[in-house]
Formats: sequence, structure tokens, C-alpha cells
Amino acid sequence: MGPGQRILDIGSGVGDVAMLAASLVGPSGQVVGVDRDSIALGKARMRAAASGLTNIKFIEADVSQVPSDVPFDAVVGRLILQFLPNPSAVLQTLSRLVRPGGIIAFQEANWASFLAQSAHLPLRAACGQLIIETFRRSGARTDMELTLFRAFQEVGLPVPELRLETPIGNDPETRRWVYDLVCTVYPRFGMLGISPESLGDLATLSNRLEAELDATRSYAACIGLVGAWSRKANSH
Repeated sequence: MGPGQRILDIGSGVGDVAMLAASLVGPSGQVVGVDRDSIALGKARMRAAASGLTNIKFIEADVSQVPSDVPFDAVVGRLILQFLPNPSAVLQTLSRLVRPGGIIAFQEANWASFLAQSAHLPLRAACGQLIIETFRRSGARTDMELTLFRAFQEVGLPVPELRLETPIGNDPETRRWVYDLVCTVYPRFGMLGISPESLGDLATLSNRLEAELDATRSYAACIGLVGAWSRKANSH
């Protein structure tokens, strides 16, 4: 992505990716962010305005029904295809909105790499297992690398470039995120028939997760992020 380009951001949420894209395309470019959550989009609009980004437009719509009369230079999305029933069908629809030679790029989750990096941390791994099971029973995919590799080709795009990264660190946000996500999905455990017994008392979970890292002198791992991108073939 570069100055003057027109970018479509799918599943914008509160606008993180759209704002990054807006900084790359500059004032002469445009970013269109799409999400069906009006509350999240309201926050995204306020954040963009507070940052002085006037080159972003947010639209409330389903990702498979994006209105556009002008082709985009790229379509991007982060942690969105994993929650859709048919990622290939969505990719097919979105690729039609991209000009020949344009970019299709998505970044999705890979939980296996988190579990591998947390195998020496029983409590943190237990948190991950319950989060993964919650996602699975909700219909989400938890390891997207093969899905992306196949989906790009199924819709006629060139074989995508793939990169799998697992952020690790010792900063407060990296240490704490798994606890925050457990709290977010905790109300769904009972609805989905998942027992949180392996985590013990939720009120003390954060302190016990911190103590586990300190006792083992270990870094904390985030979920793995698999990025896939391809350039749409030029028309002949």
C-alpha cells in the first residue's frame, strides 16, 4: 500500500487496521472500513477524527455486500475470515472489488503456535485450551493457515505468500491479554457446555497467571498470526 491508493478494510471493528492503512495511503488516498457492528464503528469514527484522519470512511454493511462502483487497489482484513461460515465465498466476492494487479491480504489466527509456546505454563495453556474450545463451539476456525492457502486458490487468485508469526514478550499487555480474553468469553462457557473448573477461581486468575510467569522466568506468548497475501492477476 502506498500514497494515493484506495483500500477496503473488512471487519474494521474499532478501526485499528483502517487507521494504519490511512497513514500509508496519505491524504490523497482513501480507506473504506466495513463492519456490521454499529457500536464498534461509532468508536472507529471517533478515533479517526481524534487522530485527524479525514481519509477514512466507515460503512455499516455485511462483508459480502460491500457497495462500490470504483475498484479498490487492495482489500485487507485482520482476524475476520475465521469467524465467517464460508471464507472462500467471501474472498470470491471481495476479489471482484479489486482492480487487476491489486492486493488481497488477510491476517488470521493460529492457536497451535500459542499452545506450543505455552506448553511449559500449565495454567496459561489451560486458558488457551478453553478459549480455543469456545471459539470452535461458536463456529470459528482456530488455525487458518491451510484454510487461507486453499481459499485463495479456490477463487482463482495466485498461490498466496504466507507468514506465520507468534509474538512473544514480557510487557504488561502481552502478559495480560490471555486473562482479558478469558474474561470476555467466560459468559459463553456455560452456554456452550464448557467447564472452567481447570482455571480455578476467576477472581484470582490474573494473579496466578502472573505468578506462573514469574516462577518460571518465562516470556508470555500471543496467538499466532498467519498472514496471507496475493496480487490479483492482470486482465489480458
